[in-house]
Amino acid sequence: MKLLVFSLFSSLLAFGQMPETDIWLFKIEKKEGKYIYTNPLNITHRVGYDNQPAFSLDEKSILYVVIDSTKQADIYQYTISKKIAINLTKSQVSEYSPTIIPIGLGFSSVVVEKDSVQRVWQFNLDGTFKSIVHEGTDSIGYHTWLNKDTLLYYKLTEPHSLRVLDLKTNNDVWICDHPTRAFKKIGNSSRFIYGIKDSISTQFRIYNPALRESSLYTTYPSVNEDFIWHPELGLIKSEGSDLIKYNEQTKTWDILFSFSGLGIKKITRFVFDSKTKQLAIVSNL
Repeated sequence: MKLLVFSLFSSLLAFGQMPETDIWLFKIEKKEGKYIYTNPLNITHRVGYDNQPAFSLDEKSILYVVIDSTKQADIYQYTISKKIAINLTKSQVSEYSPTIIPIGLGFSSVVVEKDSVQRVWQFNLDGTFKSIVHEGTDSIGYHTWLNKDTLLYYKLTEPHSLRVLDLKTNNDVWICDHPTRAFKKIGNSSRFIYGIKDSISTQFRIYNPALRESSLYTTYPSVNEDFIWHPELGLIKSEGSDLIKYNEQTKTWDILFSFSGLGIKKITRFVFDSKTKQLAIVSNL
């Protein structure tokens, strides 16, 4: 298990080295049929690791991960109107990947426990511990919710794999090996999109649980792992300092936003709020 932990978090923890990352917040507007960003603000702007942002359900705050000189990972909450961040979890374990649970049930996080076990924990909105989501499921790297009873997660097997866990029946279904760290539910449907990496490219596939079928959606000649599914724009991924979207009609990738003018060189994560009025991105320094 310690080897698995190292494989996921070695870039953060090994030998005290952590990537320098900042979180930027933008307002999003739609003019003449096109989205534009305004009001760029670096909301962390400090030495250290600030990463994995997620908007709260009311879209008034952002949850994210902070690792400081103690090498402890905690979940912080940034209140957008007040421009103030507070430590929510303040625990003796390390929390990663804050993820909003459907229908207002708080948030979940991948937690590296004291014995190096990695499981998903559930927290109340104030950061207090609620429960371990599934006691018997270990070696989790990343996760998202398909609904309140179904967890889609990245398992640190050899090779790494993508799996779907039904929390009611304990049924655990293998989807693929060599997945990207990003995988997203498609709108209000039961379908989800995920990526499979090889040495030079990424294959994006859509899985239909009702049919238990996976179909090829598109490919991209890069192994950059971060992408989202936008309700209007569809598949959007990061590449360098740009966010690019896949055009289903032309079968091409088009630049949606470019952030090079702000000195941003590499976007590693990004997230829109549900109404596309705000965008948060992570910039590797």
